[in-house]
Amino acid sequence: MRRGAQRNLLLTQRVPRAASRGEKHSPTRFPDDAALFVKRRRIMELSTVYRECTLDKISENDIGKEMKVAGWVENIRDHGGVSFIDLRDMYGVLQVVMRDTSLLKGISREDCVSITGGIEKRDEETYNPKIPTGTIELEAHSVEILGKVYQQLPFEIVTSREIREDLRLKYRFLDLRNRKVMDNMIFRSKVIAFLRKKMTEMGFLEVQTPILCASSPEGARDYIVPSRHYKGRFYALPQAPQQYKQLLMVSGVDKYFQIAPCFRDEDARADRSPGEFYQLDFEMSFATQEDVFRAGEEVLTATFEKFAPEGYDVTKAPYPVISYQQAMLEFGTDKPDLRNPLRIIDLSEFFSRCSFKPFQSRTVRAIRIHGQQSKGFHEKMLKFAMEIGMSGLGYLEVQEDLSYKGPIDKFIPQEMKGELRELAGLEKDDTIFFIADRQERAASLAGQIRNELGNRLDICEKKAFRFCFVNDFPMFERDPETKKIGFTHNPFSMPQGGLAALNTKDPLEILAYQYDIVCNGVELSSGAVRNHSLDIMVKAFEIAGYDEEVLKQKFGALYNAFQFGAPPHAGMAPGVDRMIMLLREEENIREIIPFPMSGTAQDLMCGAPGEVTEQQLREVHIKIR
Repeated sequence: MRRGAQRNLLLTQRVPRAASRGEKHSPTRFPDDAALFVKRRRIMELSTVYRECTLDKISENDIGKEMKVAGWVENIRDHGGVSFIDLRDMYGVLQVVMRDTSLLKGISREDCVSITGGIEKRDEETYNPKIPTGTIELEAHSVEILGKVYQQLPFEIVTSREIREDLRLKYRFLDLRNRKVMDNMIFRSKVIAFLRKKMTEMGFLEVQTPILCASSPEGARDYIVPSRHYKGRFYALPQAPQQYKQLLMVSGVDKYFQIAPCFRDEDARADRSPGEFYQLDFEMSFATQEDVFRAGEEVLTATFEKFAPEGYDVTKAPYPVISYQQAMLEFGTDKPDLRNPLRIIDLSEFFSRCSFKPFQSRTVRAIRIHGQQSKGFHEKMLKFAMEIGMSGLGYLEVQEDLSYKGPIDKFIPQEMKGELRELAGLEKDDTIFFIADRQERAASLAGQIRNELGNRLDICEKKAFRFCFVNDFPMFERDPETKKIGFTHNPFSMPQGGLAALNTKDPLEILAYQYDIVCNGVELSSGAVRNHSLDIMVKAFEIAGYDEEVLKQKFGALYNAFQFGAPPHAGMAPGVDRMIMLLREEENIREIIPFPMSGTAQDLMCGAPGEVTEQQLREVHIKIR
């Protein structure tokens, strides 16, 4: 029977059944694929074998009804002649009362059970306002154990977040039963679904790019996968879909995106999960930096406004744009936290004219704060400065008459004190702190002092997500150990000034069309206007120490593609895990990942990395040394 005939037959069979129940038949009630409809209905019918609905669907409207529910036994309470169970599923908790205590026989905490009983109103004095079902309970008539607990639980489910991480990750399937942990996973799913919907609405085409690809020098270490068919050759897991998304632009795809898994052999941090992570990867043809900014602003603003905790304010587009140079000066980092109102100023030239030797021939940064501070405050700041590697922390306090008080006051000539006041915008009762060090360290130290002052003074904005773009990154940098010039950001970026800049300028002075999105001091995304010109690509890699033959070998697909009419293109890739971490106000990124690796890059639950057999090694032509 042909598919169309089958569909018609199913529909004609459905009409009499609906009529027998007194329902009016309407063709619009059924999906186009009637077979799919029947399949879904059958699944729904089968689901009642263990439960009729999830616990979040039960309310006072169900009082008096006989219902079947299922879940895990979170807690058991014996009140002498009557017992209670807190039944938990993915969606909620329901109290179950057992007046026939024999029903409890053989039941332990965390057993998976199916319970049939009647929904009752609780006594008012027993209401539980902490749960949606807190005014009702189910009186159990029968209990079926679906899944038995055979050994002692390694930890209490309700307090799993308080135990050490290695034990949580070994038993992650139990840890996920914790309400807060499960809520994080549900939240994650909703955010990803929203991102996908939003990008599609914005005209982006979702495309999945390969997981097994060629190894290439993109900054981090690759995870490599040996080939069975090709002796001595290896695949790599992608650090990012970088080359593939650029190839999609060359192929004629106008706007691409995917929720992309990325694999980098990096050490763990609080905001970085080792092994794999996910990013909202997108690329646009015929696009400028500003086009990418608008797209990034639209999707991130919409996401954060929808999912931010109640009462939080989100930066409205357009986001502030801060150059890399400005960020390093005013914030001491290329990941500025705009919630902190303090700014750093440069006083190097000023102190080059003073007699204070520790500040001479040094980069001197300064931070002004308002309000008188105690001696204890200064001592605590000095202690912090020493902890981060500073030899000291100079400061001056501004008195009522605008004179200065502090350890370095005597080293500032009287005729220059007014100049300092003007340069730093000093007023009475202000304190100004000074950070002096080598140029490469001064910015970082000043940034740390700024953050510490903001926290100690409690002046950082609360309940806010503050976004900004950081752009105009240097194209190249010199490795402090090898003294060789290499790429600072990624090798696929367009230099500002194009080929002319590469041919005529000092490489260390060339800026690139590279940019980051930063939120609350966390880098959410990096991106760039891509280099789509073969001549520029060859020259840029030549400066970084890669001749054209190496370029052909390592990036052969892009090298070939750029010879066949590559369009201008640009993109970025906000980190999904970091977004969710911020939105959930978690300090550790592993709290929002279903099955994260440990801080030592191990899967403690499944035992990865693990040993393999000698036969497996032989098949991929590998011998362990």
